[in-house]
Amino acid sequence: MLPDADDLPELLLDLAVPHEDINDLVARRRGIAADPGLLRLVEEGVEALFHGPEGTGHPPDLAELFDAAPQELSRTFPVYVFLAAVPRTLARHRDRGIPPEISRRTLGDLGRHMAAHRRRHGTTGVQARGWLVRHFRGELYQLGRLQFERARLGQRSAPVIAAAGPAAVPGTPCLNLHIPDFHGPLTPAACDRSLAWAREFFARHFPEERPVAALCHSWLLDRQLRRYLPADSNIIRFQDRFRTAREDTEPADTEPVQFVFGDPGLPVAELPRRTSVERAVGDHLRAGGHWYIGHGWFPFPAEELPR
Repeated sequence: MLPDADDLPELLLDLAVPHEDINDLVARRRGIAADPGLLRLVEEGVEALFHGPEGTGHPPDLAELFDAAPQELSRTFPVYVFLAAVPRTLARHRDRGIPPEISRRTLGDLGRHMAAHRRRHGTTGVQARGWLVRHFRGELYQLGRLQFERARLGQRSAPVIAAAGPAAVPGTPCLNLHIPDFHGPLTPAACDRSLAWAREFFARHFPEERPVAALCHSWLLDRQLRRYLPADSNIIRFQDRFRTAREDTEPADTEPVQFVFGDPGLPVAELPRRTSVERAVGDHLRAGGHWYIGHGWFPFPAEELPR
C-alpha cells in the first residue's frame, strides 16, 4: 500500500512536499515497510480516512490512530497514511471527472502544511494533520486562490440563511470556503475567479448536491479589522462579500497569530510590526483586545457573484 521507495520522491514532489523533507521521508519509509504492525496501522488509517458519508463537513477524526504511531514517527506518520490513500483519492476524483490538474493542486496542500511545519519547527512534519483528511477524502478542492469544501448546513446557520430567502434547513448542501496561506494576496479579482470556477466546478462534478450558500469561518471575518485596515484593503473587501451568520463570544487570539506570524505561541509583546496586518493583529492584542472567529455567508450560486 505504501508507494515504492524508488517512486516515493517523485510522488512527494508532485504533492509539493519541500525538497529538504524528501530524504527524511524516504529513509523513514524503510522502517515502516519492515514493520508489519506499522503497515497494518497505515492500512487502518486509510480505511478510517474513507469511512463514513461524504460531504457532511465533519470528516472522521484520525487523531487517535495517528497518536498510536511510535513517538519517533509522531511528526511524520500521518504523511504515510495520506500517501497510501492517494490511489483511492484519485479514483474518487476520476469517478467524478475531476481534471488531474485540480487533483494535483488540491493534494499539493500536503506540501503547504509540511512547509508550515518546517517554518515553525525547523523539522520534517505535517501541520494541521486532521485538516488534510478532507483533501484526501475528495471533499475539499483548491480552485484558484480559495479552497471549497463540500458540507451541510448546521442547526445554527440554516435558520439564518432561510430567513434571508434561500430554501435551507439543517442538512442542506453548502460549501465551506477556506483561505490558504502561501498563495499570494487575497485580491478581489483572484477571489472572483475562484468563485466563478467553483460555481462551474460543483455544478459539473457534484450536480446532485446543489449547495445553496457559501460559508466562511475565519478570523479574517472579524469586523474589528475595520478599525485598522483601509476600506479598499484586500481583507476588508473580502469581508464585504459576506453576510453575518453568527457572532462568537469566545476569543480566538491564537488564530491570527498562527496565520500571520507562523507560531501561535509567540509572545504578544514581541510580535513584529512590518505590515499593516501585523500591526493590526499585534497592536490590538497589546492594547488588551481579543480576536474572534467571524462567521459569514452569501448565497451560492448567484447570477451576480458578491464583491
